[in-house]
Amino acid sequence: MSEQPGQRQDRHQSEARQHQADDGGGAPERVGGGIDPAAVWDERYSSRARLWSGKPNPQLVREAGGLRPGKALELGCGEGADAIWLAQQGWSVTAVDVSAVALERAHSHELAELARESVGVSNGDIGSRISWQLADLTQWQPGTSYDLVTSQFLHSQELDWRVPLRTAAAAVKPGGTLLVVGHHPDRLPPWGNDHHNHREMFYTGDDLVRELGLDGPGWQIEVLTSRERPATGPDGQEATIADVVLRATRLPLVR
Repeated sequence: MSEQPGQRQDRHQSEARQHQADDGGGAPERVGGGIDPAAVWDERYSSRARLWSGKPNPQLVREAGGLRPGKALELGCGEGADAIWLAQQGWSVTAVDVSAVALERAHSHELAELARESVGVSNGDIGSRISWQLADLTQWQPGTSYDLVTSQFLHSQELDWRVPLRTAAAAVKPGGTLLVVGHHPDRLPPWGNDHHNHREMFYTGDDLVRELGLDGPGWQIEVLTSRERPATGPDGQEATIADVVLRATRLPLVR
């Protein structure tokens, strides 16, 4: 059976984001000790010509497709498919990732898309709407606020998801949207030897609401659900998994 949209991406996510302890040689360490997430992810991306499917995540398309374009921030942009899709919808995007290899690849994908789009433009020139930024998401802080802040499947053994997702929530401007999507911890793919032993990498919708402080008076939760979808494993295994989807609006300030 051929892979449906999103299934190839799930397969690569299961191999890359959830199997990081299978290398045998141990993860690269920072100078001074501790695992170096940049080195881990650079190695991961360098191991394949393309790690992800090259298509935007389906929950992003579903939830952001009807929003009015403005300024967007994506945390953990990887090879850039989501950021490129947002830019094509009219958003000005700041796309952040810890891997220089991923960002170089993302920028090349963007240039290829711009070249294709320029064929239909009279002057043959389309400007970039994406700013690619290299940063450690445990430390990076945005210098401004955004109309949309999104994070898609930000799961890693080297990263406590609470830290970047709190940054994400804080970066939403009044009237703006926070969109977080991830694998549900109770509906993970059955293949793989490691990710079920690292359930702290994942979160439920209730976890997100509690840890990001979205149950307070400053937020209105628009979508909080778990959506099933088919996935295909690295050896052709088929399963039904579930995505946690949270979309919330920061309420305008009342003067």
